Amino acid sequence: MNAEIIAIGSELLTPFRTDTNSLYLTEKLNQLGVEVAFKTIVGDNREHLVSTAKLALSRSEIMIFMGGLGPTEDDLTREAVAEAMGLTLHRDPEIVAALEAWFAKRNSKMSANNAKQGDVITGAVVLHNPKGTAPGQWIAGKYGAHEKIVILLPGPPHELKTMFDQECAERLRAKLPPLFIATRVLKVAMMGESACDARVAPIYKEYADVQTTILAGAGEIELHLRARCDDLDEAQQRVDDLAGELEEELDDSVFSTNGESLDQIAGYYLQMRGATVAVAESCTGGLVAERLTSVPGSSRYFVGGMVVYSNELKAKLADVPPLLIEQYGAVSREVAAALAEGVRDRCNSSIGIGITGVAGPTGGSPEKPVGLVFHAIADEDGTDVVERHYPGDRQRVRRFASQQALDMIRRKLM
Repeated sequence: MNAEIIAIGSELLTPFRTDTNSLYLTEKLNQLGVEVAFKTIVGDNREHLVSTAKLALSRSEIMIFMGGLGPTEDDLTREAVAEAMGLTLHRDPEIVAALEAWFAKRNSKMSANNAKQGDVITGAVVLHNPKGTAPGQWIAGKYGAHEKIVILLPGPPHELKTMFDQECAERLRAKLPPLFIATRVLKVAMMGESACDARVAPIYKEYADVQTTILAGAGEIELHLRARCDDLDEAQQRVDDLAGELEEELDDSVFSTNGESLDQIAGYYLQMRGATVAVAESCTGGLVAERLTSVPGSSRYFVGGMVVYSNELKAKLADVPPLLIEQYGAVSREVAAALAEGVRDRCNSSIGIGITGVAGPTGGSPEKPVGLVFHAIADEDGTDVVERHYPGDRQRVRRFASQQALDMIRRKLM
């Protein structure tokens, strides 16, 4: 069966709020063997809500509406879904009484508009809400010639999650044929999307029963593998077989096979090797240090570091010779190496990382354009420097640069 998730709320159409509920529901539905075919966000407009509900009813078997079940004038989900289905609403006196008791328990008088939360679509099962006042609703049965399941859930995440887990999951499981979805995620460092796909496409095309999705980020490719079978072990075996072939093809470019971040993987290798690291950062402004220390337990391997933005501090804190900066410039292979070696000596760490570059959008030149970054890694065996030219805005260049630095740690210790 397929599903459609409809998030309701004009605030979700602004830059200030993000729909996270649909991610949670997608995971839960996938675990039940349900594929999410559509996700929609619609504002608090009855006409738009009705047309969205009608479209969902025409193409999906399971529909989950999130939000718009409260007491205010812009809470229109019940009315819109009822209209779209050609059903009526009735006010349930038991729900209204429970609402009055809820307010009385808190020494508050219920305002009249709260009674709206007691409006129930004809034929719906009321879903208890232990975390809030707005109950949900479950409608299952024939709509036209097809069986449909329509679920109305409240918008606040803590209410939605509890209601779905306690009131919906088992109801859905009872309605669904036995079907399982197995997934794997491979993460690839510092490889372009087209270059990666050129290598792996001939392999994943041979697995017609496994869906492969490629997601590209700054310095990272994710290969999402998904198989659906009526036997969980069989589904898992198919994605594992494909994952194994992809790993073999991409070799050490794959840094994670179970969803770990590069921050975590770099930390794993440092800890396994009993190594420590310190960083001297210029254009990344402490981003590498932030990512390393975002992992719990990073105090075992992260010694510390410094943000040396000015030439003066490069010399004063990281012992970069001023003549080196004068001769080669702050953004140079030589200064990156000196930063890595200097911070390693100053912090007495196994490994030193040095980064210097032009993050932009200004400050570039024909010789040293925006996006040019030098990365250095120093240890007892010497110093390696990598030069990269990254595309994109300031944030993207900095993300690329931090990714490269973490990958250099991983590769050094592999």
